[in-house]
Amino acid sequence: MEILILIDPFNIKQLTKGNNMNNLKKIGLTALGTAMVATSAQSATVAVSAGTSIFFGGEDNSNAGNGWSMTDQVSFNASGEMDNGFTISTHLQIDSLAESSDNMHFDDRNIVIDTGDMGKLTFSGHGSSGPVGAWDDLVPTANEESWSTAIGGTADTPTSSDIGTNSFIYDYTVSDGIALKAAYKPSKSSGLESSTEIGVVYTGMEGLTVSAAMGENNAAADKIDLSVLSVNYTTGPLSFGIQVNETDHGTATSDEDFTAYGVSYAVSDDVSVSYGVSTIDYASATKEDQDSSAVSVSFTAGGVAISGSYQVTDNVAGTTTMDNSSYEVNFSFAF
Repeated sequence: MEILILIDPFNIKQLTKGNNMNNLKKIGLTALGTAMVATSAQSATVAVSAGTSIFFGGEDNSNAGNGWSMTDQVSFNASGEMDNGFTISTHLQIDSLAESSDNMHFDDRNIVIDTGDMGKLTFSGHGSSGPVGAWDDLVPTANEESWSTAIGGTADTPTSSDIGTNSFIYDYTVSDGIALKAAYKPSKSSGLESSTEIGVVYTGMEGLTVSAAMGENNAAADKIDLSVLSVNYTTGPLSFGIQVNETDHGTATSDEDFTAYGVSYAVSDDVSVSYGVSTIDYASATKEDQDSSAVSVSFTAGGVAISGSYQVTDNVAGTTTMDNSSYEVNFSFAF
């Protein structure tokens, strides 16, 4: 659904907690008044979309109760072109599982300035990633990564990026087949340093994608150096991938190396299956390698998608006495 509105950026009032309906009325009246009297207002295209899902999950070594739950999101996207040719857009998502404890809150949100030939600058309020976080595990999968299905003990993840909330992200196309991605998160106090990331992705050979990035997480107490590398190749219905990451802490015994391999097969346009494995190798002598494997399947038909995964993880988070397996099924609907 798309509508055309006139926006005066100086008269839009902020939506505040506890008084949402009144503020929505104020915004509507302000927008209407602006459309009637402002001659310098810019036109913008606004689109509204929604999605919801029914989720079922569980694990073998747990006494968790009801495994059924649901998600829901409503997304607002607005964009408009400035006189200099730049395109300004914003994305706001209402999600009942937002990062706030409030049940109705803006979750993912950003502002994007697309300059065309000079690249695209994004300010991420929440929900976006720099190259390290975005490319931490690109092994092909029909649903979840080999380590990602929720289990008791909480499996360790491939990397530890700081980029996300209140960060700047820059994308630039160098040439056909080569693109750069950089990110910067400013420090908010004298006791912390800013965090940066930079990466490059190559798609110049048919079927091949190579992504590499490096950066720092200076919000961590011992300051972490990060690097990620992935190589993926698709030929016909088959896709193969390998991922290699390094997480180097200020304390050497906290270092971690992540490797992952995976293959997916498109049975048809609507059905895919995949199998993946991953390992986290810990520098600490008190931890054993965390080994994970997972099989996934997905089916799509229009705005309906059904996907599922079954995962087995040994030595969860490096603990030798913590082996577990888990499963999930998602029924998703997009509008």
